[in-house]
Amino acid sequence: MIKNYAIFLLIYLFSVPGCSLGIVKKRLAAPHDIGSGILFQFDAPSARQVNLAGDFPDNEWLKHGDQIDMMYDNGENGDKVAGDGIWSILKQLSSGRYEYKFVVDRNTWVIDPNAMDTSDDGYGGKNSVLIVK
Repeated sequence: MIKNYAIFLLIYLFSVPGCSLGIVKKRLAAPHDIGSGILFQFDAPSARQVNLAGDFPDNEWLKHGDQIDMMYDNGENGDKVAGDGIWSILKQLSSGRYEYKFVVDRNTWVIDPNAMDTSDDGYGGKNSVLIVK
């Protein structure tokens, strides 16, 4: 009985959000339309800045600098809870196929672990893929 309780307690502690033992991460939704735009979210609790980079017409892989398509963890601009480490952005996109990545602290390019698809980025890595209908 005590062994079963200990196992239950460990499973619970490893899955509670915000718990220092919590190693089981809740999967975020893939980018999706919420009516006011496409919501992109990325879990990066230790990041100081996160940008959405992609082949979007107004972005061109951050060609114009890292002040474009900045994501937020402030409870606004698509973000639900300030300071929870989930960075969010609402982006207006017309129908089409888009490739993108998240840029963490201006130098680490990361695919979206929640994306429904990926494609070769031409540099030995992958890009996340989003289809907007």
